[in-house]
Amino acid sequence: MNGQEIPDIVTQILTRRGMAPEEMAAFVYPQYDEHLHDPFLLSDMEPAVARIMAAAEAGERVVVYGDYDIDGITASAVMIEGLAALGLTATSYIPDRFEEGYGINQDALEKLKAQGVGLVISVDCGITSVREAAWAREHGLDLIITDHHAAPPEIPEAIAVINPKRADDGYPFKDLCGAGVAFKVVQALQLRTGKPAAGQEKWLLDLVALGTVCDVVTLVGENRVLASYGLRVMRRTRRVGLRALANVGGVDIAQISAHHLGFVLGPRMNAAGRLEHAARSLELVATSDAARAAAIAEELDVLNRQRRADQDTIFAAADEMAAAYADDPVLLVADPGWSHGVVGIVASKLVEKWQKPVLVAQVMGESTKGSARSYGAFNMVEALRANEGLLTKFGGHFFAAGYTLPTASLDALRVGLNEHFLSSDAQSYEVPVKVADVRLDDLEMADWPLLEHLELLEPYGSGNPRPLLEVPGLVVERLSKIGKDGRHMRLGLRDASGRRLAAIGFGLVARYPEVREGQRLTVLGELNKNEYQGRSSLQLGLSELSHE
Repeated sequence: MNGQEIPDIVTQILTRRGMAPEEMAAFVYPQYDEHLHDPFLLSDMEPAVARIMAAAEAGERVVVYGDYDIDGITASAVMIEGLAALGLTATSYIPDRFEEGYGINQDALEKLKAQGVGLVISVDCGITSVREAAWAREHGLDLIITDHHAAPPEIPEAIAVINPKRADDGYPFKDLCGAGVAFKVVQALQLRTGKPAAGQEKWLLDLVALGTVCDVVTLVGENRVLASYGLRVMRRTRRVGLRALANVGGVDIAQISAHHLGFVLGPRMNAAGRLEHAARSLELVATSDAARAAAIAEELDVLNRQRRADQDTIFAAADEMAAAYADDPVLLVADPGWSHGVVGIVASKLVEKWQKPVLVAQVMGESTKGSARSYGAFNMVEALRANEGLLTKFGGHFFAAGYTLPTASLDALRVGLNEHFLSSDAQSYEVPVKVADVRLDDLEMADWPLLEHLELLEPYGSGNPRPLLEVPGLVVERLSKIGKDGRHMRLGLRDASGRRLAAIGFGLVARYPEVREGQRLTVLGELNKNEYQGRSSLQLGLSELSHE
């Protein structure tokens, strides 16, 4: 197979997903030099580049102001390293989640101004900071905002506001993450200055891939190019911190995939900002000291275990509270004992269980702060905007948002969100039925060459899920229940010709309690490689089962 051949099975899958034939080659074989857009197509890129170049020439004090999640951390590192290529030594400012909260805050700007900072560049935040931008302008502190969150009707007045989601922005691809937007600034600076040298900017793509995958933006279009090349860079990364983090997570970095970014590296890096301060994760990706990197990686691993324990405790309590509002189309639950550093993950788990939009918050005296996760066709950030009179602060995406409000307004917000839901198109949303990308007549085709062809569709993620295979007429030869509380099932499957394949279904025991050995099933699942004790084997990751 040469570089541009597309296997028939891949063409079949992409056609079923609605892709036109002329789009397939770019999707299957993304090219860095051909499939990235001109960064100067982003609104305000010209004034941003001019101001940064002026700062470099004058030797000004510059601060990169980032968010405390992994997208903000990676965006901060990308921007700082991109500026360093110009000879501009920028420092980082990441607000404390618990003391300052999300986004640009005026107190921080006042401190930076007092320290002699002349230019602040935000990454992964700032699009709603109208008041803060006005303060900066009035007090002679220049501000460049780079962000990717949903843009409100009024955007801040700053030296530049770079966000592909601006209503007046003509950039061809709208779904960049914060690290992706920061990388576009680096690209623009490179085009103007020749620094870093052509090709050297690719060493930033390991960070861009982390932000892109972990912020769950769609892995299509430009994001697919950035993530694909970023994974290649990650597999031979120069960053001792990423190598150390992969090591504590039990991952061979030379074989790392998007799955490992989202479920191994990402949670550990996020744990610092959720429980303590994100600066530790930024230090991890920036350090060249292997011993320091190993120590930080171990600390993040410990924090992540603590985060999981906290999350499980809060989830149990929040789920019980949610049952009291089971008839509400939008669930809102809050408690003083729930850390707002963890409530976003809890909200996601509640969405999965209740199949409806969920908001989870921590009550902190007279103020309440929380996270929201949507479901179906419900635009969460627009729902919050419809209730902004009740809120102190909010921002986010269609599917995820953060908010702060007076505790006294909690009940009113619950009412307002549910009324907004009932007046929107979201109430007519129907859960899509999972449909196979490919139907196999038997297990003969479920082989290594098929997996190799399917891997051309990687990296998988939002907007590009793993292909689902449907296989009828399989007999359950073996059945065992595994995992905590026996929630998962492991099956040994056999087709009519006697071919066998192992399968695992996470969380399927409760959904399919009637499955027994000897039954004949049609299964829907993903073909995966299972690594165990140095041996590789094929297995199906089960999604749906039906009896024949």
